[in-house]
Amino acid sequence: MENVPAAFPATSIMWQGFSDFSAGAMGGTACVFAGQPLDTVKVKLQTFPTMYRGALDCLAKTIKEERLQGLYTGTVPALAANIAENAILFAFYGLCQKVVQNISGVDNVNNLSSLQSATAGSMAAFFSSIGLCPTELVKCRLQAIKEMAAEGRVATANIGPWGMTKQIVRQEGFRGLFQGMTSTWAREVPGYFFFFGGYELSRKLLTPAGKTKDDLGPMRLILCGGVAGSCLWASIYPIDVVKSRIQVYSLSGRQAGFMAVFLQILRTEGVHALFSGIGPCLIRTFPANGALFIAYEYSRKSLLQLGENFGL
Repeated sequence: MENVPAAFPATSIMWQGFSDFSAGAMGGTACVFAGQPLDTVKVKLQTFPTMYRGALDCLAKTIKEERLQGLYTGTVPALAANIAENAILFAFYGLCQKVVQNISGVDNVNNLSSLQSATAGSMAAFFSSIGLCPTELVKCRLQAIKEMAAEGRVATANIGPWGMTKQIVRQEGFRGLFQGMTSTWAREVPGYFFFFGGYELSRKLLTPAGKTKDDLGPMRLILCGGVAGSCLWASIYPIDVVKSRIQVYSLSGRQAGFMAVFLQILRTEGVHALFSGIGPCLIRTFPANGALFIAYEYSRKSLLQLGENFGL
């Protein structure tokens, strides 16, 4: 984040916020198109681990039974989820960086330590979770709808994003869209501490002498994004498994709370079930988060330059 110029301070802050929000939306879009197939495999393995022998078996069966388009099931809500999450996340990340800067007495947000940036990211994730939960609920249910129908948990697998949304509201009310909100917060708040901490630390380590972090090229940004995603998923993956179970299984009836589902998985399936699908998840994180940060950093830089040209 750059310093706010002395002239037009309020306008500058608003433009920075708009730039962060818009760049986050662009990053979320790029993330979905780069990582959706492996995200579908991850959700299927998380919710129905006994149906498949592993990630490759799940991938092959999905393509065989649902064709290639089966890997992109839930893309519309995934786009909505990622655009909403990342637009809000990066907008609040910029704001929270300024809060941390003021509290810590640092003269410039560019001089925040990796730990301080991680704290700002964790704070921002609280707000982005609210926009993420409803859209991710629809996405997860659509991604696992075939398996739900195969087990007789739902009557039909022929339903789209809008139909699923209307069904949730009709059967569970508006509050039903926030099924899994607690587990979403439990995943996002600590997860994005490690996500932004890993990203900022890797940017710092990969910045050549005499250059700034803003000068990193695409390949280094992809590496930084992969490190950030790996830090996130390695730290909170079991929580994500519980969240997916709550959101998908609640389609056939209201589910128990986070701790009850967590203990049930441990008791009936063992610890390994909490890591079902982690392989494709970690593989996915490099192209997906690499695309996210390339889109975010370059579009944000362009928007800030545009604002500077127009005196905003």
